[in-house]
Amino acid sequence: MAARCGAWVRLCSLLALAALAGLGAEAKNSEDVRCKCICPPYKDHSGHIYNKNVSQKDCDCLHVVEPMPVPGPDVEAYCLRCECKYEERSSVTIKVTIIIYLSILGLLLLYMVYLTLVEPILKRRLFGHSQLIQSDEDIGDHQPFANAHDVLARSRSRANVLNKVEYAQQRWKLQVQEQRKSVFDRHVVLS
Repeated sequence: MAARCGAWVRLCSLLALAALAGLGAEAKNSEDVRCKCICPPYKDHSGHIYNKNVSQKDCDCLHVVEPMPVPGPDVEAYCLRCECKYEERSSVTIKVTIIIYLSILGLLLLYMVYLTLVEPILKRRLFGHSQLIQSDEDIGDHQPFANAHDVLARSRSRANVLNKVEYAQQRWKLQVQEQRKSVFDRHVVLS
């Protein structure tokens, strides 16, 4: 299973590198830069948002707002009310982030599959095998029931460890609840 996880990680890293190499070779995509002009209502014209792919020096109302909603004499007054901003983004960064996110999600999914399907099978094989070895060792004894108590204690000890942990956890939760009652309800601090 570890080999499969390692192969998955290598595959994801190769895909990420291939995406970086392919995306890095491209020139700046025209969709990565734009000029956005927000024009409020003016006289009988409603407000509008205009987007256009232009260079940073051409990011103004005269170059972005097309068609001009007002006649010639009102163009300057209309453009003074518009707020134009040059925006730039990196689609390479966005794509790499998505690839990393999907890779992590895939690894977590693989780990969940491992925990739900593979680990119980491995535990059954491992514990079943260890019980067979113990029973084979016990058969060779000249006193067949001399070690019976030890064998039962060892097999129960594995289960008892989990029970002890669960019991300690429940006891701790009850203590915390009691402390909360004392502090918040009775306003008494336990010592």
